[in-house]
Amino acid sequence: PGRADGEVASSSAEDVAAAVQVAKDAVSEDSPWRRLSLDARCEALRRLADTLERALPDLAEAESRDTGKPYSLAKALDIPRSIANLRFFAGLAPHAGGAVHRLQGPLESLSYTSRKPVGVVGMVTPWNLPLYLFTWKLAPALVMGNSVVAKPSELTPTTASLLAEMCTSADIPPGVVNVVHGEGHVAGQALVSHPDVSAVSFTGGTATGAAVAALAALQFKKLSLELGGKNAAVVFDDCAFEDTVAGIVRSSFLNSGQICLCSSRILVQRGPNDAFYNRFVDAFVAAARGLVVGRPDASTTDMGPVVSQAHLNKIQAAVQAAQADGGQVLCGGRRPELASELGGFYFEPTVIAGLEGDSTLAQTEVFGPVVTVHPFHDEEEALRLPNSK
Repeated sequence: PGRADGEVASSSAEDVAAAVQVAKDAVSEDSPWRRLSLDARCEALRRLADTLERALPDLAEAESRDTGKPYSLAKALDIPRSIANLRFFAGLAPHAGGAVHRLQGPLESLSYTSRKPVGVVGMVTPWNLPLYLFTWKLAPALVMGNSVVAKPSELTPTTASLLAEMCTSADIPPGVVNVVHGEGHVAGQALVSHPDVSAVSFTGGTATGAAVAALAALQFKKLSLELGGKNAAVVFDDCAFEDTVAGIVRSSFLNSGQICLCSSRILVQRGPNDAFYNRFVDAFVAAARGLVVGRPDASTTDMGPVVSQAHLNKIQAAVQAAQADGGQVLCGGRRPELASELGGFYFEPTVIAGLEGDSTLAQTEVFGPVVTVHPFHDEEEALRLPNSK
């Protein structure tokens, strides 16, 4: 089992309401943030990016500790991308003006759009890329003059709190960025349904996204949803073989497969006598077996543990169900020996063959280090297989 690393607040609906009121006050007509020019807000985002950059090693360590991902991955990807998000929107905003259209006819006129802040933006962010996706939502909301109340995942709360503290160093006025911790069905629901939250941005599972959309629709809130998927990688027999194997191993098992963009079903062209399919699967399995599963703080680690015991249980259940459906585990499918030695929620990179394209595992997002492989003859079949449901 894992061990407790710390404690985090479990915010109530009343806590959320208090944060929303502070955020609402921070964007009132006479507030410092509302009076700032666009250029000044862009500069504030750049200062915040600079602050994160100076703290990059500490943020990477916190992200690795919360999520279980390798420190090397957090340092090379998560935190640099978080910094880049802030700088990207600071650079984009001055050029994101409204469109102008000339309407001709008896009553010739000009129609134009003007971009204005909506007020308080609610953010609900996931555990797989905590600061990366937090900043992806935060930056455009702030640069357009809004305030934010954010609820990060209760599994990975640390970097959101650290960023909120850093806003002071970036001279972002108090109340503009607010973080409430807690469970989705309490704090998250209170945030999404609060009448003073004008826009909601949510990243997470599809079922939860449907519930968020239903709550937001009752008040006609502006809404952005980034939900789950079941991504297919299609491999033809004329590919650059070695590069393709390496690329798909990375796209399948990066961050222990806990990214919505990960390849989770691999469609491979058969070739004459299934020769290409067999060659590719053999090379892919060998490469997956070569990945080093280990401590997140070890420089040689390719894959750390998954995020929680509950998520590990879900992954194990999915593999067992696939085997019951006739799937053949070509590698992995179990916890590595080091799991009992180190503790933590480790699971080996897993490749499963022999399932139909419409089987449960081939159609359901696992969000872990588990992929299925499926042969196909031609382009028509390659398109049909992933769209069979």
